[in-house]
Amino acid sequence: MTDVYDAVVIAGGAARRLGGTDKPALTVGGRTLLDRVLYACADAARTVVVGPRRPTARPVDWTREEPPGGGPLAALDAGLRRVGSETVLVLSADLPFLTPATVRALLDAVHGAYGTDNGPGGSHGPGGPDGAIVDDGRAQPLLGAYRTESLRRELALLAAEHGRPANLPLRLLTDELVLRRVAPAGPEEARDCDTWEELASARSHIREHGRVLNEWMTAAKAELGIDLDVDTAALLDLARDAAHGVARPAAPLTTFLVGYAAARAGGSPADVAETARKAAELARRWAEETAGTAENGKAGGSGEAGGGEGADAG
Repeated sequence: MTDVYDAVVIAGGAARRLGGTDKPALTVGGRTLLDRVLYACADAARTVVVGPRRPTARPVDWTREEPPGGGPLAALDAGLRRVGSETVLVLSADLPFLTPATVRALLDAVHGAYGTDNGPGGSHGPGGPDGAIVDDGRAQPLLGAYRTESLRRELALLAAEHGRPANLPLRLLTDELVLRRVAPAGPEEARDCDTWEELASARSHIREHGRVLNEWMTAAKAELGIDLDVDTAALLDLARDAAHGVARPAAPLTTFLVGYAAARAGGSPADVAETARKAAELARRWAEETAGTAENGKAGGSGEAGGGEGADAG
């Protein structure tokens, strides 16, 4: 992603439907909801999290709304005071399935490369839209990208009319903006976790067949601080070949060695692919040699028996 943007992640709130639990600190797939959102906007120039300080997988700037618990509009106002880019991504901290693909679509929409106009009068002004939000059947203003100046302009007008923004509804701001509507990159990306039932459903969903492996790989890379595209199919093929052609314990040991060798070579996806190719070729040769030895052993056994009989006869 080439567009420079800042991110404001709103991670406060009382989480009343969760009994006041610290919702951003709850985990889905071994990672907190907050960390999962931070992963989706990892290339932001600056990331501001509005809410109580918590451990996070990557460094962020912290700030609080005034007063604490003053609502999303107050949190947005506090976050905007800490950003400097012309475009700001605004996210809630309870989106476990958000990916960089949806973030990219939002940023593209702000700059006119994606989406359809939707706003007062059905058209945008000379400078383009004020922002873009995800719409998966319902508008999601806390899953959007905005022109920073547009947000600051409307917040200033609200302050002049109402005083500070605490406890004001967010729609007082968004209703005045020209916004494009963007479909999420995947059907689950706008899914949030407001109740214990929704949290349990999210935890179950990531363990479904066809999803669990990618979720695990993403979680493991985040935990290990690795930013690398991994050819999962190639590594699984390598592990299979090592297990079948050598011995079952060879599979995890071989993939470990591939990772270590790729890291020493530079750690790029090309380095992983090349080291995996070399190891797979070795596993193929090993399997062929093993199969050949077995065949030769069978043939040699028969020949030795026949030779013995011939010697006895002579």
